[in-house]
Amino acid sequence: MPQILIKLLAHLQADDLGMPELAALVAKDAGMTGKILAVATSSAYHRNSRQPNLEQAMVALGTDMIKTLVISDSVFQTFNSFPNSGATDLRAFWKNSLMAAVLAREVARRIDYAQPEEAYLAGLLHNVGRLALLATAPKEYAFNFTALDDEDLCAVEQRTLQITHAEAGAWLIERWQLDSFLADSVLYHHEPSERLEAAHPLIRIVRVAHVLSSHANDEALVDEARGLCGLDPDAPDELLGLAARQVEKAAIHLGIDLAGADDLPVPAAFAPPPPVDPVQQRLSEEVRNLVLVSEVGQMFTRQQGNGGESGLLEAMTRSARILFDFENAVVLLENPTGQALVGAPTVNQQRIAEFTIPLAKGGAVAQAALDRKLGFIRRDGRPLGLAEEQLLRMLGTESLVCLPLVAGARCLGVLVGGVAGWQLPACQKRERFLQAFGAQAAGALETALSERGHARRQLAHVAEEYREASRRVVHEVNNPLSIIKNYLSVLDSKLERQEPVSAELSILNEEIDRVGQLVGSLTQIQPAIATANIEGGVPAADVAKVVDDVLRLFRTTNFVPSNVEIVVSMPDDAGRIEGDPDILKQILVNLVKNAIEALSASGGRIEIANRGHVNRERRLYLELVVSDTGPGLSRDVLANLFSAVKSTKEGPHHGLGLSIVHSLVKKLNGHIACRSGTTGTSFEILLPAHAGAGAPAASPVRALGSV
Repeated sequence: MPQILIKLLAHLQADDLGMPELAALVAKDAGMTGKILAVATSSAYHRNSRQPNLEQAMVALGTDMIKTLVISDSVFQTFNSFPNSGATDLRAFWKNSLMAAVLAREVARRIDYAQPEEAYLAGLLHNVGRLALLATAPKEYAFNFTALDDEDLCAVEQRTLQITHAEAGAWLIERWQLDSFLADSVLYHHEPSERLEAAHPLIRIVRVAHVLSSHANDEALVDEARGLCGLDPDAPDELLGLAARQVEKAAIHLGIDLAGADDLPVPAAFAPPPPVDPVQQRLSEEVRNLVLVSEVGQMFTRQQGNGGESGLLEAMTRSARILFDFENAVVLLENPTGQALVGAPTVNQQRIAEFTIPLAKGGAVAQAALDRKLGFIRRDGRPLGLAEEQLLRMLGTESLVCLPLVAGARCLGVLVGGVAGWQLPACQKRERFLQAFGAQAAGALETALSERGHARRQLAHVAEEYREASRRVVHEVNNPLSIIKNYLSVLDSKLERQEPVSAELSILNEEIDRVGQLVGSLTQIQPAIATANIEGGVPAADVAKVVDDVLRLFRTTNFVPSNVEIVVSMPDDAGRIEGDPDILKQILVNLVKNAIEALSASGGRIEIANRGHVNRERRLYLELVVSDTGPGLSRDVLANLFSAVKSTKEGPHHGLGLSIVHSLVKKLNGHIACRSGTTGTSFEILLPAHAGAGAPAASPVRALGSV
């Protein structure tokens, strides 16, 4: 809308427009200044040879003429630039518009309406919706643009375009956001007179102007319209005569050629005949909707992969605005507890994130979610809930469409679209299309929410695994640290006696490396596999060597009490197993350490034995047994032996040892069992024999005596 016209209307509504204000307003618009000077220097007003300046020109024209020029020229310049207007003869259109404008202003003056210039503008714009329809649908509307302006034309427009020129004109004027009944006067100028008897004066004035400008020969219609404004019976003829002279004069001043406008044909409105088969028409519409919904669903899927949940919500609201002509749209999602709807923020609607609607408190939006049914909300005089009032203001509309997003038996939320009041019936006719759109949107949204939940669960699972791995590493690190501590004590004694310490230093070095490996395993998905013992790509561990390494760790320290004897029963050719020797070493250290702790009070015997090969389910295993002569385990402890349980030992990581042993045996693809009674406890371990392993030979029992 031209700024000069906006400011002019603001001054008129404030009732403070005198010649100084009018002059200041015109002076800011170079085009309008030129128009005023051109009219003032025309033969109708110019009385001397001297060229007038702007102030003199405006004084010569008078306030009424200046207002007429500003309003008329602004409207003509704006709407003559509409698409397709240059290819259409607009002479009859503008003559009818000028006639209605002049008539509206004269009627306004006769009934003492406070804003006659507003009435002039309303009359000038009362059919501007026809230009809007021509611009939007030139092929479909070209013929009916010149048709007689009556109720038949409105019916044809509704049937062919799903909107009348009165609705289109009102929608266009509403975009200007005027504090006026101007849009209403355009919307209702085809309403029957009996419906407008109690309407605002501007609405009645434009109705009278329309009837006199387009249907002056229909005496009954003119008489009904005249009664709306209380005009005398002779008033219509007087008004028409006066308007004809003023229209001709205004056209000259505005530079509009209206010659021959009355000779242009004015046919009756025409619409193609409806399809013979309404079922076929409905089927075509359903197929079209299915195709649209399918395309929308594919677009949602693509958007979900590219932009995630926020991108999907943005695509949903944008698609709804395009498909259903929503002025704006927001999404309210059900919160995790299912007690409320909470706004989902998008690029253009960040404030909505703080908006909440309790489902238990009712309201039309909440009810749509609870019932899983479409809801339509309009301002019709009845009180609305606070949430609905807020949404209407937030979206800047007068009506709401509430589309529940239902996936299966669950309602994920509601998409709320804002529309003008006159658009609501059209939305109600598209109920099935709306529901299909909602189903596609809900399906995509459910997938996005499910993926978000899955990602959160994965993160929690990884975090828990890392915490558990950390606890296990801390527990395992205690073993080599205990050995290192004991060997440092031995080292100190030997150094005092000046004895060789190379063996002890070698063990300390090995245990320090083992601590480093255990800590480093936190950053590895799987433990590193030693390559020194790999043959043909399969890791192998020499059982006898690993057992000797374990015994060497305990041999020269004070970790083994004097009342505990460790015995090893190992064949000369003890054989090899498939697996990392460090893992086997870790298993045996844990079991021997536990056995020593079980015997520390009463003393006893610990045996590490190789019982040879075992065939289990057609696979060859090597059986290792670690046993002690301790008091045995209770039934409850035995039942939960390989689980991480609360231990009677002190420290935050006790109670993990045997669960770690179990997991390490499983890592070697082996099996472990425990026998326990009053005569002691034994752990029997089956580990996969290395390929090519032969049967073990008998050998004497070797004993590690008391230290």
